[in-house]
Amino acid sequence: MTTAPLRKDAARNWHRIVEVGRRMVDEGTPIQLNDVARAAEVGVATVYRHFPTPEALLETLAVDGLEALVERAFAAGDPWPALRDLLYAGVDAQITDRALAPVFAAPVDALPRTTELKRRLVGRFGELLGRAHAAGAVDPAVTAADLMPLMCGVIFAAGVHPAATTAERAATARHYLTVLLEGIRRRS
Repeated sequence: MTTAPLRKDAARNWHRIVEVGRRMVDEGTPIQLNDVARAAEVGVATVYRHFPTPEALLETLAVDGLEALVERAFAAGDPWPALRDLLYAGVDAQITDRALAPVFAAPVDALPRTTELKRRLVGRFGELLGRAHAAGAVDPAVTAADLMPLMCGVIFAAGVHPAATTAERAATARHYLTVLLEGIRRRS
């Protein structure tokens, strides 16, 4: 389905709304559409016309990161490095883009594009884990259902760590993920 291009003023408003939403997410401020309208200096109806819910705006902010992770997930490689590298990319992305973690954690998606990207990513993750199991690189008792909450735990732990900068939080998350991966890896 294609949509008609936005008029110049509507496109300008859309970009202003997205910029304000990005700033709020980066600052850790919850997205309230009335606050977004005020900060973007547009009417509340304008914000709701573009983004009917705060979740729709949040998912719009996260789409670039989701697309990059899906692209990364389909990069070729040996089973263990491919799985490991995808998990590191996922941790890095969630630490550097604060829109991603809540979008991953949401039980329901506001936008069909988000649902599609998450479906592809989770499917590929399962394939990579299956390949790693088949290669004997990962403990066969470890499932995708095990790893998903553990990954959330790594992100959470890195987020509450007293690191001052995004780079320090990313390094902490990578360290925690390394500990996790060493625990699930099978050795010959």
